[in-house]
Formats: sequence, structure tokens, C-alpha cells
Amino acid sequence: MNHAHSALSQGLWLCLSCEQLHRVPEGEGKISCVRCGAVIHARKTASLTRSAAFLAAAAVLYVPANMLPVITSGSLFGTQSDTILSGVVHLWQTGSGLLAAILFIASILVPGVKVITLAFLIWAVYGRWNWNPRQRALIYRGTAWISRWSMVDIYVGAVLVALVQFPVFVKVEPAPGAVAFAAVVVLTMLASMCFDPRLTWDSTEAAHG
Repeated sequence: MNHAHSALSQGLWLCLSCEQLHRVPEGEGKISCVRCGAVIHARKTASLTRSAAFLAAAAVLYVPANMLPVITSGSLFGTQSDTILSGVVHLWQTGSGLLAAILFIASILVPGVKVITLAFLIWAVYGRWNWNPRQRALIYRGTAWISRWSMVDIYVGAVLVALVQFPVFVKVEPAPGAVAFAAVVVLTMLASMCFDPRLTWDSTEAAHG
């Protein structure tokens, strides 16, 4: 494969909204898509900077999201605060192994994996690594696909099912950990959206140019 003959080197830009391909005169900084009117850049503006900033914020909030209580439940018997992990443990101990696994994967494992994989992809572009760009592209696609399913109600529903199983009135309120977790979900989605996967191939093209 000749990496020197990329679409960008041939003056071809792709609209990320409708996937219309455009031939752009040399020297142009941005154009409007002839099909949908969206603004097109050769590469997403400040892609790495914005993606790294969102990801750094998500990584910082990942700790309180898992350490602080996400909900506080109150009943006639008192109040109880629960973290995501304590919800997983409670589900497991009460025989709801499947719900415990869903809660652990969706709320602890997936966000952590997303932070690690996006950090790897960003660092690889910063370092101009030539290691297996096709594999890195597949990693990005997988991360972007997972981001579509990063819904806060997955863990909320599982925790509430675990805790609200009493015949008496129970009051459930969100705790600071829920805010931190929601922020992690949103920030990792933004980091994934801001990252331009085409940058993965730029270093390869330069190395073979």
C-alpha cells in the first residue's frame, strides 16, 4: 500500500456529516459541503487539544464517580448511601448476578476502558507512532461504538432495582457521585467525538512520503 497517495495529499476532503467527497483547491482552509452545507476542514480543528482536555477531565472525575455515593435512599428504617461498587456487591449478594455484571461492565469497566484507549490513541498521534495504524483505527471504531451505549440510566436502574425492594415508602435522591459519573460519560463521549481518526494515518504517510 502506498501511504503517500492519501486523499488529503490529492486534495480530496470528506464531509463528516453526509460523506460527500470534495476536491479542494490548494491553500483552502475550510469549505462548505455542496450537499448538506456543513463546514468541512481537512482535519478537525484543534482535534488533539480538545480531545485531550475532555479526556483529562473525565480521568480526574472517574475516581470520585466510583468512590462517592451515587444515590442516597431513605426509609422508615433510616438512610443509606451507596456507591456504584456497593450496588454491584449488593446485587451479587442478593442473587442478581446478571444485573451485577451489567452494572459493573456498564458503569465501571467500560468508562475505564474508554479513558485508557482514547489516551493511547491520542498519545500515539502526539508521538507520531507508526505502529499498526489499521489496528489503531479499529480500536477507535470500537471505542466510538461503545460511546453510543454510555447511558446513565443503565446503572441507575440497576442500583434502584437492588435497593428499592421494600414494601414501605422509600425516598431515593442522587448523590455527588452520580453527577461525577454523568460528567465522565459526557466527557468521554466528547473526547471521542473530537478525536480525528484521520490523524492516525498522517504520521504513517509522512514516514512513507
